[in-house]
Amino acid sequence: RRLQQALSWIFTPPFLVAFGLILVVFDPLQRLARLFGPRPHELVVAGLQWSLLAALRICGTRFQVERSPALKRFMPYIVIANHQSMFDVPIVGALLLTNFPKFVAKRELARLIPSISYNLRRGGNALIDRGDRGQALEAIADLGRRSERRGVSVVIYPEGTRARGGELKVFKPAGTLGLLEAAPRLSVVPLAIDGSWKLLRYGMRPIPFGTRVRVWIGDPLARADGEDREALLGRAEAEIRRTIEGWREMPPA
Repeated sequence: RRLQQALSWIFTPPFLVAFGLILVVFDPLQRLARLFGPRPHELVVAGLQWSLLAALRICGTRFQVERSPALKRFMPYIVIANHQSMFDVPIVGALLLTNFPKFVAKRELARLIPSISYNLRRGGNALIDRGDRGQALEAIADLGRRSERRGVSVVIYPEGTRARGGELKVFKPAGTLGLLEAAPRLSVVPLAIDGSWKLLRYGMRPIPFGTRVRVWIGDPLARADGEDREALLGRAEAEIRRTIEGWREMPPA
């Protein structure tokens, strides 16, 4: 216990330096790439996400990933995931980088954060006002239509906010159902993540050394004309819950 605490304090500062430098370096790179179109920008963003994921290893973070073999590269999907930490975005973005994921995010994040804010504003993501239901639903639906047209993926967190203690919240269906309606040809991929909340347990003072983060990316769920979208969302939610509960019932390694 004392050794882990010491390692946490030793490795948190170099991680924070690396994390900050990555954000600063990739901000102008994104702006330059954007001059050549959305796909060059997306490739730079993929590099950003991968670099942030790699930086977490400075803190001894371990990633255990289970990925469905049915998941195809360069294929657009609607990814329905639970949400535990701000680090979920680079983790999921790096693991799905060849699917060019776009995110649904609160509009406050689109200001003042190097790299992240620029990508949210100019990278084809959906910025929502959580106090304006109509605006949020329209932004999500618009993202679905654009993603289907361009062949890129969408990641949505139906819980609506981070589960800071790791508990899985009840899914709020409205935004996800609107997304499913707006992009009827995109298969649905359930994604479960657990352990990322521990990285922020102490507000990065320090980041716990050696945290294990588990990610499960399930089989794509096919779409059909006249489908029951609520049942489809319910199936994805059930698979996510079952996966997380199964992990937590296992004895610690």
